[in-house]
Amino acid sequence: MIFISKLMVPKSFVGITIFPFIILKKEGLKQDKILINHEKIQQKLLLLLFYIIYSLEWLIKLLIYKNGYLTYKNLSFEREAYQNKNNLSYLKNRKTWSFINCF
Repeated sequence: MIFISKLMVPKSFVGITIFPFIILKKEGLKQDKILINHEKIQQKLLLLLFYIIYSLEWLIKLLIYKNGYLTYKNLSFEREAYQNKNNLSYLKNRKTWSFINCF
């Protein structure tokens, strides 16, 4: 399910995934197949485990990088999604623990 909300999406982002929802800043972004694919990749990740690992990794990497944006760009889940966002068939072949390759 895709929602539009300028308030829920942080300033420097155009979309976020909060399972089971994809939240975009603008209506026109619904047509961006690459962005939607990026967010759907993250939806496929194990839900609770995803948020636990994501949060722990965020805290650890925030201590390392001391910068929110650098932390975000270096999270394993984000790296996997960015590396594969142009591959629209990625989700069909993705293995469950693929994000581990991006640590």
